[in-house]
Amino acid sequence: MAASPTAGAPLPVNRLRAQLTGQVIEPGGAGYDAAREVQNAALDRRPAMIVRVANTEDVRRRIAFAREAGLRLTVRGGGHSPAGHAVADRALMVDCSGMRDLGIDPERRLAWAEPGLTAGDYTRAAAAHGLATPLGDTASVGMAGITLSGGVGFLARGHGLTIDHLVSVEIVTASGDVLTASETSNPDLFWALRGGGGNFGIVTRLQYRLVPVDMVLGGALFLPATRDVLRGLVPIAAAAPEELTTIALFMPAPPLPFLPAEAHGRPTIAILLVHAGDLREGERAVAPFRALARPIADLVRPMRYPAIYDLTAEAARRTPLVMRSLLLDVLEDARMDSIFARMSAPSSPAAVTQVRVLGGAMARVPNAATAFGHRNRPIMVTIITPFTDARQRDRHAAWTQDYADELGLHDAGAYAGFLENEGEARVRAAYPAATYARLAEVKRRYDPANVFDANQNIRPAARPADG
Repeated sequence: MAASPTAGAPLPVNRLRAQLTGQVIEPGGAGYDAAREVQNAALDRRPAMIVRVANTEDVRRRIAFAREAGLRLTVRGGGHSPAGHAVADRALMVDCSGMRDLGIDPERRLAWAEPGLTAGDYTRAAAAHGLATPLGDTASVGMAGITLSGGVGFLARGHGLTIDHLVSVEIVTASGDVLTASETSNPDLFWALRGGGGNFGIVTRLQYRLVPVDMVLGGALFLPATRDVLRGLVPIAAAAPEELTTIALFMPAPPLPFLPAEAHGRPTIAILLVHAGDLREGERAVAPFRALARPIADLVRPMRYPAIYDLTAEAARRTPLVMRSLLLDVLEDARMDSIFARMSAPSSPAAVTQVRVLGGAMARVPNAATAFGHRNRPIMVTIITPFTDARQRDRHAAWTQDYADELGLHDAGAYAGFLENEGEARVRAAYPAATYARLAEVKRRYDPANVFDANQNIRPAARPADG
């Protein structure tokens, strides 16, 4: 990691501006406070400067500048990391949000995207050709962030993860080299980038394969929050055709016009779903969920694929939150009892427990094929605790942590994209031991000084002893 700059030493900002196509924003300058915001509003960090880069050369020069000035380096795309790794006190933030070029070749079903694009930008553009790449479940997440973490979303069971459709990556390393990583060029780095996060450099371009996805059966099914519904949900979702991906949210019913007034604020299980296949087969696949209980509201309908993001638009709203996530093999009765007990008395009225049943296409790729770990874990449970009063953060953090511990957090796998700052043990939990060791070796080769440490950090492996 870069050393801290000498206290009080002026930074050569004028030289920085002269070398830059983009924009430099300093503390106290116009737009500084807005530019340092990330989605998790519980975080209030003040970088030494923010540099909005416009191209790969800007990125290369900013890495060199940060190392010369002794500044820690952070990277911002969409700003969705629960840990807020995009911003750090007294650091140089490289803001890639202005790099938004996108090219789509519908004939070859390939797309090039810059890291400042969001999943919504990309998905809407691809949908104009009846195509898609599996991304996340929120439109505002950045393309680089969702890709480098793996990319679990609404097409995971039918089409796999984002990284399963990644063809190549342009990346600037700590040494300032601009490399292409693919199956045939720097394949060790390409392996690591598919799940290893931002540990290896700053991504400036990504190439993806596209798959045919046009009209889908999608939407939300609101069911009463009963044990029978939760117990029935997991086996039904696991047995569903792979074209159907579901995300179940145990939460208070929001005060929305399509829900009856008497349901507002009462516990509900909202099942978000996408069936990317024949619409009539989709109706048959959804029928067992509807049979679990009489729906409070049924918003499932044929739609263009990008419309599913309308149902998760609230997730784009900046808010303070605490988050814990677990990858599990089973969701047995004891864990379901814990979910009901905890959600009956949450620390925040906005708390949500999310249950995803995985498998399908994402699980058919061998664990060792990419750095993304635990493809064989069939269930992901995520606790999200938004709150409003920053003074109460410790209380909400304690409730969320205790809840996660009760569900078996320390024996569970982790998805790196959903981790907060939870310590090295939880970073290691995101990867099988052999995968973590291999990532540490790749880190040693491409970032031996750990310049890129503002992430779910994998420290470089020790250099082999001579002789």
